[in-house]
Amino acid sequence: METPRSVDPLTQAPCDVVTVPARQGLEAVDILRRGPGDAVGPVLHDDGGDTLGFVVPAGTAAAWDVPGSTCTGTDGRGLRLVPEPPAEGSDWLVPPDEADLATDPAVLRRALGEAARMIEAADSCC
Repeated sequence: METPRSVDPLTQAPCDVVTVPARQGLEAVDILRRGPGDAVGPVLHDDGGDTLGFVVPAGTAAAWDVPGSTCTGTDGRGLRLVPEPPAEGSDWLVPPDEADLATDPAVLRRALGEAARMIEAADSCC
């Protein structure tokens, strides 16, 4: 009898990516990490573009409308998470093996909004 094969969800789960400016993204990561549980999934940092990419469930791009961010859909192809960054010039801020499978889009939306308000307040106070 053949042994059944298991599929590692970190390397086989299709997903989309929400891209934000690094400053807002770093604030959002801090907010998510302070929240209940482990609310932040894998996060990519693009050194050259100074952006962060939050891994979110596939299909998120169809309804994503947060100002100042973009969500790249996979059109059914799916981005596969592996320990190595998927693009040259990027690196994992939160690697797939240290995070939940993906960040919940509703939770990310709230964290990005809170981060934007914090940045606006900090920039206008001085």
